[in-house]
Amino acid sequence: MRNPLLSLALIASLWGVSASAFEIEDRQWVGPENARALSVISTTDFDILAPLMESFLRNRPGVAVDYVVASSSELMKAIADEGQAFDVALSSAMDLQTKLANDGFTRPHQSSATALIPDWGEWRNHVFAFSQEPASIVVSATALTEAEMPRTRQALITLLREQPDRFRGRIGTYDVSVSGLGYLFATQDARTSETYWRLMELMGGLDLQLYCCSGAMIEQVADGEIFVAYNVLGSYARARADLADRIVVIDPEDYTHLMMRSAILLNDAAQPELAEAFVDHLITAAWSNPPAPEYPFRHPLGAPGPSESARRPIQLGPGLLVYQDREKRKRFLGEWVSALRQE
Repeated sequence: MRNPLLSLALIASLWGVSASAFEIEDRQWVGPENARALSVISTTDFDILAPLMESFLRNRPGVAVDYVVASSSELMKAIADEGQAFDVALSSAMDLQTKLANDGFTRPHQSSATALIPDWGEWRNHVFAFSQEPASIVVSATALTEAEMPRTRQALITLLREQPDRFRGRIGTYDVSVSGLGYLFATQDARTSETYWRLMELMGGLDLQLYCCSGAMIEQVADGEIFVAYNVLGSYARARADLADRIVVIDPEDYTHLMMRSAILLNDAAQPELAEAFVDHLITAAWSNPPAPEYPFRHPLGAPGPSESARRPIQLGPGLLVYQDREKRKRFLGEWVSALRQE
């Protein structure tokens, strides 16, 4: 769950070392046994998308979904490095999805469903957004008072500086060497404001805890293991109704990045027509007005959410590939390590 600062994954990322076969976090079969199966690899927890898969299969009695969950970096490894065969890939890491499309691993698709998406929600008919979700701060509802809730990054910096012993070992964020989404949020933060590096240096001096994924951070905040989790998927935190009395989800008022969860159709799909139908199903559920009842995220265009002045939508497009350049990635991760270690 937690990762040491110089994890094996970070060393591999810095030096270009390939690790072993990609790791699967979960695998679920939806539908009848021995049915024709649509193969999906996804960074989204099964429980979140299960209602959409069930509605997709409702009028397809001879079809099932083989749903594999992996981290965004492991999804990338499975497709780009290992050539694993999947029909569809769903990921919150917009930059990695764009890179897969740019590197020729995807095929184009146009339909009445894709016509629902505005220009900013798709890229070259290869990458299709079906959500827009904030990078939030998740705070313990019991460890902090209402007056202490950090509504901006500067407020968080002030809180940590004034009470370092209280928060030592009680702060968490993504291990950006492991999480593709964490890396996306970190690079976007660095491009937006110098406050990010000040915050990382401060957190690094307070025994910052590093995590693979949002779900782990949310659970740790709820359990009181950590008091503050930075750059957590707000959609996941708000979906945890069972934790509503133990966590507070904050969309920072200085700026809140909004990532788009997206779908791509893979070149080596064994079920290309099913894959297109499934992606259309996700798009229609998300972009219809109103969204489908089983749609688990907020409508991409809709409030409630960050104020208009604070919204920073991350744009699909070639700009996302800047930090996927091998040398730029190595340099960024090196700077990130130096900030956390005060080097």
